[in-house]
Amino acid sequence: MKGIILAGGSGTRLHPLTKVTSKQLLPVYNQPMIYFPLQTLLKAGIKDILIIVSPDHSGDFVNLLGSGRQFGARFAYEVQDAPEGLAQAFIIGEEFIGKDDVAMILGDNIFTHDFTSAVQNFKGGATVFAKQVPDPERFGVIDIATDGKVLSIEEKPEQPKSNLAQVGFYMYDNKVIQHAKNLKPSKRGELEIVDLANIYLEQGLLNAEVLQGDWIDAGTFESLYKASTIVRENNLGMNLEGDLKVQFEVQDVKKPAGI
Repeated sequence: MKGIILAGGSGTRLHPLTKVTSKQLLPVYNQPMIYFPLQTLLKAGIKDILIIVSPDHSGDFVNLLGSGRQFGARFAYEVQDAPEGLAQAFIIGEEFIGKDDVAMILGDNIFTHDFTSAVQNFKGGATVFAKQVPDPERFGVIDIATDGKVLSIEEKPEQPKSNLAQVGFYMYDNKVIQHAKNLKPSKRGELEIVDLANIYLEQGLLNAEVLQGDWIDAGTFESLYKASTIVRENNLGMNLEGDLKVQFEVQDVKKPAGI
């Protein structure tokens, strides 16, 4: 399985900080935000990773992350010229994905959940993940039956059917590329990730798992502060003082594609 970190967008909720840098390069306690979704993929055993960035700060990501060698991974880069929806990532990443299955994580999502088992046991279709929240109307909402079957998934409903929010980690089989191409933009002009999930739901191929541990969408000042607190209190993040090569097997990698 290959991985995608979606780190585009303009980060308007974090202005003026994001007028000078990308949201995903802001510090979360002692490390750049993007290190946390990167660590999530690496911990799950995903080493071939595409990082999708906005054009304004693309070089900064390459300067920070390089080829991926220091992380025991292989990185590729693509530019998202305009943020036209999360599902657009699979169109941008078509060549990178090739014939493989793919997991995508949003570059501003921080988890303490371990996705290793879900990645290793993925059998096709689509798997999305949910977390109980007090304000589900702000998110994509997943309604799950007592037997674990997904009943519905809706984007920011006025009357949520559950308190389970869809979080920013997704796994899809290779058909996701064509499904994304077939999507029509929503009223806000975006290719919606919920619409993509509903294609799999209609085919009976959508699975959902409820997360354990913390999940933070660090896209606001309050959630960014909370993320830094959780990272500090739980000693999360990568050891930058010398054992990256011990944690992750170093392999020869190709240089990242030019941006």
